[in-house]
Amino acid sequence: MSGSKLDLDPGVVAACRQAARQIAEQVTDQIAGRTTLSVERSVTRLLGVDGADSLDVPLPNVLVDHVHERGGLGHGIAYWLGNTMLQTGRSPQEIADSVSAGEIVLTEIDLADDRAIHDRVAEECAARLKEISGRFDERRAMRERLGEGPPPLRYVLTATGDVYEDVVHAKAVAEAGGDIIAVIRSTAQSLLDYVPYGPTTEGYGGTFATQANFRIMREAMDEWSEKHGRYVRLSSFCSGLCMSEIASMGAWEGFDNMVNDALYGILYRDINIVRGLIDQRVSRMINGYFGVVINTGEDNYLRTADAIEAAPSVTASQFINHQLARESGVPDGQIALGDAFEIDVPVRNGLLYEWAQAQLTRELFPDCPIKYMPPTRHMDGNLFRTHASDTLFNLVTIATGQGVQTIGVPTEGIFTPHIHDRVLGLQNVDYVFNAAHDLGEEIEFKRGGIIQTRAQEVLAAAHVLLERIAQTGLFEAIEQATFGDVSRGVEDGRGIEGIVTTEEGYFNPVVDLMREATYA
Repeated sequence: MSGSKLDLDPGVVAACRQAARQIAEQVTDQIAGRTTLSVERSVTRLLGVDGADSLDVPLPNVLVDHVHERGGLGHGIAYWLGNTMLQTGRSPQEIADSVSAGEIVLTEIDLADDRAIHDRVAEECAARLKEISGRFDERRAMRERLGEGPPPLRYVLTATGDVYEDVVHAKAVAEAGGDIIAVIRSTAQSLLDYVPYGPTTEGYGGTFATQANFRIMREAMDEWSEKHGRYVRLSSFCSGLCMSEIASMGAWEGFDNMVNDALYGILYRDINIVRGLIDQRVSRMINGYFGVVINTGEDNYLRTADAIEAAPSVTASQFINHQLARESGVPDGQIALGDAFEIDVPVRNGLLYEWAQAQLTRELFPDCPIKYMPPTRHMDGNLFRTHASDTLFNLVTIATGQGVQTIGVPTEGIFTPHIHDRVLGLQNVDYVFNAAHDLGEEIEFKRGGIIQTRAQEVLAAAHVLLERIAQTGLFEAIEQATFGDVSRGVEDGRGIEGIVTTEEGYFNPVVDLMREATYA
């Protein structure tokens, strides 16, 4: 690699990329010929279906379950919607309302010609995608007109359980300098195989991700941005059993960033491997198509595995995640790969090892923004030590040119931070970023020194790991607890019953149109 401060071997880097491509191709083959309930529900959402029935069951669930229970989902929900649109002249929303009211049974309506069905629903889908794309064009124009903070963008987590209180918190952290507001989802929402409907005012450890809540947050932050002349981004969590649906909701409401990584749900929520990776593929296609930045979750591995020992698995996962995202049509500028500052404080030269890892990630993926996470695992309630650790984290962030930084707060490990805790964290960031603004441009690493040697060792070990995974496959690697010291089996896990084998003639206009646009 030309100009590498770490003196990385370009041959090893190229071999890592090749192994990652092989692994990604294997995954594509292993999940082919299948869809999921959530993927099919995302098709209905992108066709404009919204609302819930009298029992508060979301209409996308009503539609998809209606067809699935009658054995027709192997053709794709779009097939039955397209046929019904042709035969009745109704819109997807009107069809959903009719199914919910028990007025029609989609699988009992006379079938039109397959080509006519495909053309009709593809036409409808293309119109909806054009509508959403127009909104994103307006949003990009707004961002350019107002401007936003320079990278590293300050990514601030907030969530109270009450979406209206979240608005108050979000405006406060924006006032203090936050660039991206991420509303944490309510605990275990990722295990719900549906998306709750409407605004919510109760949630444990976070606020439910609903389209109404997304709209409330988006409108509030747009109002703040216009008033203060600085664009503030919004982010949510596109993971769990409804990955592609949340991507669809975020698209309709104009979210800028989405945490999007199936491995988090697989490892830490015991979601079935195949289900997670199918949902991830489609959700990333949606994010990539509309220009949404995805954040991957390698940082989570270091909360369950030792940061020194697990470093090669983080780097290997970054290579794999990068390739999987590219295969879903996400360009490098929208792939914020995960990394974290998680080496235990007493480790001698821990700062140098952290610096080596951050610089390694930056050099391996120069066109990706990288989402860098603060120390959390070893924070024990000593807020002074936490604040000091966050200061070192901030120093490494600015010196290595990370793209997105989740701010650390001094009360980490004590309770869910208050607004003023986040403000203190932002003030720390501002101080360090200003004081060390050009530090990275001034520094060169000692040849054969601790930082270069550590980075080269991590890369070499990641290469060995990637070659092994390329031989055994990603599924086997997950079963062997390669990532985060957590093992999951391919035949186990939540949501497995939501996997559907596709039949000849299966049709998904969302995937087809997005793939056509990406690879045109």
